[in-house]
Amino acid sequence: MTGQDVRRIVLDAIHRVAPEIDPSSIRPAERLRAQVDIDSMDFLSIVIDLHEKLQVDIPEADYGRLTTIDEIVSYLEARTAATPRSR
Repeated sequence: MTGQDVRRIVLDAIHRVAPEIDPSSIRPAERLRAQVDIDSMDFLSIVIDLHEKLQVDIPEADYGRLTTIDEIVSYLEARTAATPRSR
């Protein structure tokens, strides 16, 4: 899975939780919650969606590392590379 694939999945997850947000308007290096109106429950829903789509565990202790789209994508790329896929 490429970084672009992961980025698309992240933006899709955000759009599913908050359909009023235009994913193309999100600046990838800026804090996500400062740009869009999502609360902690929305953020948790996004994390759960990413977990389900990518089959990657995202411990609560790591939530602080997921503040920008770029950080989320980097984190998930590393986690998906380390997670064996069952077929």
